[in-house]
Amino acid sequence: MRILYFHQYFSTREGSTGTRSYELARRLVERGHKVTMVCGCLKEARGVLGAVDRSCVNRGTVDGIDVVELGVPYSNHLGLAARTRAFLRFAFRSVRIASSERYDILFATSTPLTVALPGIAMKLRPWGRRPFVFEVRDLWPELPRAMGGVPGPILCGMGVLEWAAYHSADGVIGLAPGIVEGIRRKSPGGLPVELVPNGCDLDIFKPGRRCDLDLPGISPTDCVALFTGAHGKANGLGAVLDAAAVLKARGRGDIKLVFVGDGMMKPLLVKRADAEKLDNCLFFDTVPKTRLAAITGAADVGLMILDNIPAFYRGTSPNKFFDYISSGLPVLNNYPGWLADMIAENNCGIAIPPGDPEAFATALEKLADSRELRAAMGANARKLAELSFNREVLADRFIRFLEDVSAKRVVPARIRPFWTRA
Repeated sequence: MRILYFHQYFSTREGSTGTRSYELARRLVERGHKVTMVCGCLKEARGVLGAVDRSCVNRGTVDGIDVVELGVPYSNHLGLAARTRAFLRFAFRSVRIASSERYDILFATSTPLTVALPGIAMKLRPWGRRPFVFEVRDLWPELPRAMGGVPGPILCGMGVLEWAAYHSADGVIGLAPGIVEGIRRKSPGGLPVELVPNGCDLDIFKPGRRCDLDLPGISPTDCVALFTGAHGKANGLGAVLDAAAVLKARGRGDIKLVFVGDGMMKPLLVKRADAEKLDNCLFFDTVPKTRLAAITGAADVGLMILDNIPAFYRGTSPNKFFDYISSGLPVLNNYPGWLADMIAENNCGIAIPPGDPEAFATALEKLADSRELRAAMGANARKLAELSFNREVLADRFIRFLEDVSAKRVVPARIRPFWTRA
């Protein structure tokens, strides 16, 4: 089976952003399928093939994956207008590629939602139509509408594009229960829908030793609470600084709040921490995935932080959560929803209510003051990772779905919470 795979943010393990598409594409190749990955030039991916010029198209092979890297640069520091231009430029160039490539099934994964345009365009052709599978990582336009700041005409355009994607697709994959529920509400009846959440790369992210953590500003006796990933508006990282202020007032300088990543809000967070003399907050640049795994495995607590927006409660599947549990870290989660429920069900961390810095600080103190509690919760986290979110198992689920859609076998729409205990 020849898969034409579109992901604007594609990255390998050498990059510093999510590698879901790389891991799934690599496993497709291992099963004998041919994968052509069409991607943009993502700053955080450190250039998969090095395309930087806007007119450039680089093509090469990465671990058996045929990669077509378009010179469409993107960074999470871009504003709305620049992001929109990058999204549209990538989408229109992708349509041209889809028109010229030979494939058996076209697969596109959001965000952005515009990545669905090649699949939609190919379905409009009166000849040579091939199956199209769309993967939804975030519900657009629900999330942008809930967060605010996106003009009405753009939201309207997103709604039209979402409708067209669902009505053009032969199958849809969602990464979280709420995403699948949203797909089923808006898509044609009988459309095959599959839940394939983000997974745990158990061979990369694994429990390490606290003594191996070598970040500056941290002593061997400190408790390290780690946040990794984007520092954007949606992440709501001001809540961590609020808790840091409470911890400092309580004299808990032994609890260090460590941020590894980048994003539009990072300069403001650093400026606030400096202004408030929050020396218990330490900021570090993005690092390659392998280096990030070493840092995560040696930390004490994983911070799963998002802004308090109800659309996030069941509609996100953050990479960092799965990296934390794979590394055997207890997770401190600050918003309700399916992840908070799973943490409570499996006793692998603490879920606190949003907007409560006192509760946030108290939970951190509880974890910092009991090595035994951290060890027990961390062991439960790793067990959850191994039993329910092993990337190998989820890749099997993903590949079967593509094969079934390609062969036009009936795949029932379903939501199966396979991570819950019997």
